[in-house]
Amino acid sequence: MALDGIFLRHIKNEIISEALGARVNQIYQPNRDELVLVLRTFEGAKKLLLSSRANSPRVNFCVKTPENPAQPPMFCMLLRKRLGGGKLVNVRQEGCDRVLFLDFECTNELGDLEGLSIVCEIMGMYSNLIVINRDTGVIVDALKRVDLTVSSRRFVLPNIRYELPEPQNKLNILVHTPEEILAAAKNLEAEMPLSKALLRVIEGISPIVARELEFRVMEGATNRVEGVLTDKLTERLGELKSLTESCSGKPCVVYREDGRPMDFCFMPVLQYGGYLKAEETDGFSATVDGFYEERDARERMRVKSHSLQKLLSNLIDRTSRKINKQRAELSQCGNREQLRICGDLLHANLYRIERGAEYADVENYYDENGAVMRIKLNPAISPAANAQRYYKEYQKAKTAETVLAEQIEKGQAELEYLESVADAVNRSDSERELSQIREELTEQGYLRQPRGKQQKLQKLPPKEYTTSDGFTVLVGRNNRQNDLLTLKTASKTDLWFHTKDIHGSHVILKTDGRQPGEKALLEAARLAAYHSKARESSNVPVDYTLVKYVSKPAGAKPGMVIYVNNKTLYVDPAADA
Repeated sequence: MALDGIFLRHIKNEIISEALGARVNQIYQPNRDELVLVLRTFEGAKKLLLSSRANSPRVNFCVKTPENPAQPPMFCMLLRKRLGGGKLVNVRQEGCDRVLFLDFECTNELGDLEGLSIVCEIMGMYSNLIVINRDTGVIVDALKRVDLTVSSRRFVLPNIRYELPEPQNKLNILVHTPEEILAAAKNLEAEMPLSKALLRVIEGISPIVARELEFRVMEGATNRVEGVLTDKLTERLGELKSLTESCSGKPCVVYREDGRPMDFCFMPVLQYGGYLKAEETDGFSATVDGFYEERDARERMRVKSHSLQKLLSNLIDRTSRKINKQRAELSQCGNREQLRICGDLLHANLYRIERGAEYADVENYYDENGAVMRIKLNPAISPAANAQRYYKEYQKAKTAETVLAEQIEKGQAELEYLESVADAVNRSDSERELSQIREELTEQGYLRQPRGKQQKLQKLPPKEYTTSDGFTVLVGRNNRQNDLLTLKTASKTDLWFHTKDIHGSHVILKTDGRQPGEKALLEAARLAAYHSKARESSNVPVDYTLVKYVSKPAGAKPGMVIYVNNKTLYVDPAADA
């Protein structure tokens, strides 16, 4: 992983220089994997993010605070009780390993001072945040408790002594010399790439650092370096040792060809040459925060919306199966005329048919050629009863066709609605948006009314943008807000935008009596495409018309409207006007 022990050492140095002596002002637990400590310093509040998320564990100062749940989890309540108002007195690291200790001086319920530490274990899927009593070494609690069902080698449970993770038997560059590290690397397999050998030997470096050392010695070198290469590698290891001791590294981010960040490091990255862009950044915490922010924001919303997504997925599957079954039944109703003909022919030939016959061969006077038609009979009933049975089947099929057509139409409308809600869930970026969608589904009868008194979250207004020529653009966040925006908020002379035959938000271009130009229309259309299911597509068709030409059919689901006199623009989605 990119956040290695030496990079963490630089972050530790930042925390010491910026927040040592700070008081814990607030504690949040946005989700099951993260904690946010708001530290009150002389320069103002600092937000320290502690994450044990498997794909992005880290400790760093953050700018944006993840949205908090309505009810704080028990672990958060414990920390508020034990750690609230505590003073950060030290930050320690175990060698160059990814284990960081945040030492606090707190006051217990009796008014006595006690030492508590948050141990941040940055170990991929085994990452954890553990609170220990520094005086006794006993675990107070952990974000992720580890018992016998999880591991048989190391327990992390309240009221037992804290033990460090098992050492990896690597060499600490702060303690060992470059020559010792070089000798240990040479003891490995001869044909092993140098970068892999260094990664196995040196504690606290990530693959990108190991590859960078190999590149600076000689591209493609093995661990059997001799002569000049030995001196060169020793020199590079000496530089790494000096950089680690003094925390004098410079954060650097490597970007993919599409501009997305791919990796980061505590030293300049030269190994990619001109193929990938590598840029130095300001601040180690800022580098980590920027690298993981977008990915973590998506992951947080995925976790928070999981229950809604599962519910909607089940409802969509169930509705689709129901529609397909009804369509199959409807196709069978297409043969109803044949049932009527059978009834007519039997009725016309009652005198010729013997009771108890299994079938009747009669002339089909509906056929121009007068061909003989064989009709299956029920031998247990009379010929007249058989004719009536065919008439009843005909009437049943005729009625079923009408009912099934109506049910299929209603089912199709319900399916469209559920898919639009699922799209709104996927595009939600806050807990309050999800809460409003839950309220909508409760009103529509898809969710049960929660018991007890529920905390009401403040409703969010529509998203607001401004075009380059000064027009205001409003975007609905969900179906109910789409209805309110289009049918209540917007003026009749405003312009309404929506992706053509694609689920998405209603977008209103406020005209305020002015005539918008082509630029404003294109920017509003790009926003409509971005806030739709076609966000990742290109050349998306977007319909637009005056608000006065948009109406809602009686009994239609939230967000469902019809419109006329529209025109269509083809645009690429854009996140801002």
